[in-house]
Amino acid sequence: MNLTILDAQLGTGATDRGRAGGRGRVDLEIVDGVISGVTPHDPDTSRRATDPGSTVIEAAGATVVPGLIDAHFHAYGVGLDSLEINAQPLSLVGIKGAARCGAALARGFTTVRDVAGGDAGLAAAISEGLVAAPEYLFTGPALSQTGGHGDEHPGVLNLCSGHGHMGEVVDGVDALRTAVRRRFRMGAHAIKVMASGGVVSPTDPIRFSQYSEEELRAVVDEAGRRDSYVAAHAYPAQAIRRAVRAGVRSIEHGNLLDQQVAEQMAEAEAFLVPTLIAYDAMNRRGDEAGLSADGLRKNREVLQRGQDAVRLALAAGVQVGWGSDLMGSLEDEQLGGLRLQVDASGLEETLRSATEVNARLLQLSDRGRIEEGLRADLLILPGDLADDPSLLWEERPGRVVIKEGRVVARDGRLLGPDGS
Repeated sequence: MNLTILDAQLGTGATDRGRAGGRGRVDLEIVDGVISGVTPHDPDTSRRATDPGSTVIEAAGATVVPGLIDAHFHAYGVGLDSLEINAQPLSLVGIKGAARCGAALARGFTTVRDVAGGDAGLAAAISEGLVAAPEYLFTGPALSQTGGHGDEHPGVLNLCSGHGHMGEVVDGVDALRTAVRRRFRMGAHAIKVMASGGVVSPTDPIRFSQYSEEELRAVVDEAGRRDSYVAAHAYPAQAIRRAVRAGVRSIEHGNLLDQQVAEQMAEAEAFLVPTLIAYDAMNRRGDEAGLSADGLRKNREVLQRGQDAVRLALAAGVQVGWGSDLMGSLEDEQLGGLRLQVDASGLEETLRSATEVNARLLQLSDRGRIEEGLRADLLILPGDLADDPSLLWEERPGRVVIKEGRVVARDGRLLGPDGS
């Protein structure tokens, strides 16, 4: 199906040539899921020039931006307690995960990277069109050292399980190499490692650096030989420094970084993926979602530093992406993360982070901008984004999601294959 969007305002940062609406109103021609034309809108000739076989969307007064990309998504994060998640059958978690993916698509996210969990079955169901979802890139269970973020064992329980739906405990260089190879065998996009303590894990302090540099280098080496990369969960500056020195491509969270480490990240061309909404949502709704008292305490430790880290990283020249990292019932706050990052870095930079920068991080050269020849993943916002930035994160009537040239959601509701 071909699609024509008439009289659209391109959002700030939507293309390198169209910053701040510099190209004025345009018409977008989409053929076979690809943007085939971006031309100035002429009210006298545009409609007459439209291919009669195209579906037409009148976008006067609306803004079009690239489809959003969430680089830190958790389809299998159906709760905050990993023991609770792992006690559920994987089939049930997968069905719940598919619903979480569908909700993300309806909000305007056309690509997600699942950085702890997911598997070939869910990816195949999405690829075969059995599930309405963004394009789904997964790492499989994150790799954790014994006693690290990802090790679900509370100290008072003697459990024998070392593997769950979202994490696996693996120690030592040789075992890590095998684990990485297994993930690529099942179709993983990249590899996730836990390089510091975390908020929801039961036994590790936030500032605890995890995995030796030798272990991290082994994981990076294995991923590199598959033309892939490693994403590392890391909060404190020391853990970030070690991960970047080992060759890790993206630092997830990074709330406690300092200027020196930010400069080292920029020099290494490493990315930062902030997840600001996760801490904000847990701070407000942690009790409701089942976050432990210790988790609430650890969350407060990193909550206030998140936006500062974004500003510090950008000032140092770090490529800053965007992620949500929402677990359990908190998933409905996904769009709120855009608002928090706009507060930290501004509208244009945030939109670039959630589109162009994330596409570059995920090594996807066919999306993230609105240009001829690129994939037609688009989000139509019902108003002028430059005048009203809240259009980006508020689900208002008139919001339209287009994935690969097909309208897949309207007004926050997923549409069927026939558009109904």
